[in-house]
Amino acid sequence: MRIRVEVGDISRWEDEVIVVNLFEGMDHPGGATGAVDAALGHQISAMIASRDLSGAFKDVTGFPTFDRIPGNRVIVVGLGRREDFTLDRVREVSARAATKVRDMGLTTFATIVHGAGVGEIDLGDAAEAVVEGALLGLYRYDEHKTQPDGKRVEAMTIVNLEKARAGEIRDAVHRASVVGSSVNFARDLINAPSNVKTPRLLTEKIRAAAKEAGAKLTVYDEAQLKDLGFGALLGVARGSVEPPRLLVLEHAGGGRSKPVVLVGKGITFDSGGIALKPLEALGADPMWLMRYDMAGAAVALSAVLAAARLKLPVNAVAIAPVTENMPSGSAQKPGDIVRTFGGKTIEVLNTDAEGRLVLADALGFAKTFKPQATIDLATLTGAAKVALGRMASAMFADDASLRERLLRASEATAERVWEMPLWDDYDEQIKSDFADVKNTGGRSAGAVTAAKFLQRFVDGFPWAHLDIAGPAWIEAAPDSPKKAYLPTGASGYGVRLLVRLLRDWKSPG
Repeated sequence: MRIRVEVGDISRWEDEVIVVNLFEGMDHPGGATGAVDAALGHQISAMIASRDLSGAFKDVTGFPTFDRIPGNRVIVVGLGRREDFTLDRVREVSARAATKVRDMGLTTFATIVHGAGVGEIDLGDAAEAVVEGALLGLYRYDEHKTQPDGKRVEAMTIVNLEKARAGEIRDAVHRASVVGSSVNFARDLINAPSNVKTPRLLTEKIRAAAKEAGAKLTVYDEAQLKDLGFGALLGVARGSVEPPRLLVLEHAGGGRSKPVVLVGKGITFDSGGIALKPLEALGADPMWLMRYDMAGAAVALSAVLAAARLKLPVNAVAIAPVTENMPSGSAQKPGDIVRTFGGKTIEVLNTDAEGRLVLADALGFAKTFKPQATIDLATLTGAAKVALGRMASAMFADDASLRERLLRASEATAERVWEMPLWDDYDEQIKSDFADVKNTGGRSAGAVTAAKFLQRFVDGFPWAHLDIAGPAWIEAAPDSPKKAYLPTGASGYGVRLLVRLLRDWKSPG
């Protein structure tokens, strides 16, 4: 979608649709909505009086203008109660308006910056949220449909009266366009069926994206992984005919400062291995959903691609161990012991706890970059999803400063995190009689013991683990909580969070 910024009066703007807004409880609209109302002979005020317009949050009402103003139609989107208004609500109402335009079969619209007037939100922040909401809300994965419905919004124009601030809005539009397209790139990777994103095919998609973004990609194949000692990753890969890959994507924008390293779990399909996943009838997720088990890798890679496109003044590295986890005669067996990069050994009691195995190798490898901090993301445990649902990731952090950075980024992006404990008491559950550690601690505190397992491989630098099993995928069920900018399927959760973290990062000299 093309996005332009223009200076002018929205009530005099010519387009297929013009989008304005309304707070709940207002008898007479003000600002840009008031100007449109006056130009329409107070039609909006009359609709408020007749209760055809309420301003309720995400309520969308469209009507023709009958040539009383240059725009063909008006959409009024409800902002809800003023006391409940937030930056994230800007994203949601922008998504609702954009999808309404698409559903009407129209291709262009003009909009004001929701929340920048009486909403009292910073103009640049609000403009970013408007663009993010529209781009994320309009997303659909229809690559494999032979007859998509053809409805596409091709252009959005942001109209603002203040000429002096047009540059500020354009800067915000650029940032939001990069971030929004990066989220949608991650969504495409995650939504893609596993037969079109095997480790080798996924590698080629990242190679093309890295070239376009100006980032450096290094790919390690199975022979190199064996020479380097990636025993845990190779152990998981043994059951598949598809060879594994390790992707290392680098953005160099911070001079000689140490990098921030993002590590993402990249299981392009997870059958459970020899410990085959239980049937959906027994309460498990359907196995087709396991195409999303590489969401951590998609998010980490997409965040670094965005950092490169935005030319952020920070050094950032994404490390993605990529493989399938399949059952076969050559597959890893319960009771096997593997040696990780760095030398520590793991007793594999459950082959379906494979994500922490590939992350153990990748986190050990991250230490070779001497990072300022390392953050890993993984659709790691059903326990995190049970605890927090789809609304937040479980956050484990061993460093107060890194924890606060993540919390601030979470507040800015509304990609929620919830802190979980890393108490040493949980170490008892992952002690092994035969190796340095075992890869499962049983059902009790499953998300915590998984994090404690990972902590064994990150000594020496600040670290945080985000278990994104819940928010990484949005269910279609009508009672499933979702935001207007989160269509069914892959959410791309974590890209906006990590890009904001990198944007705000202040590297020591």
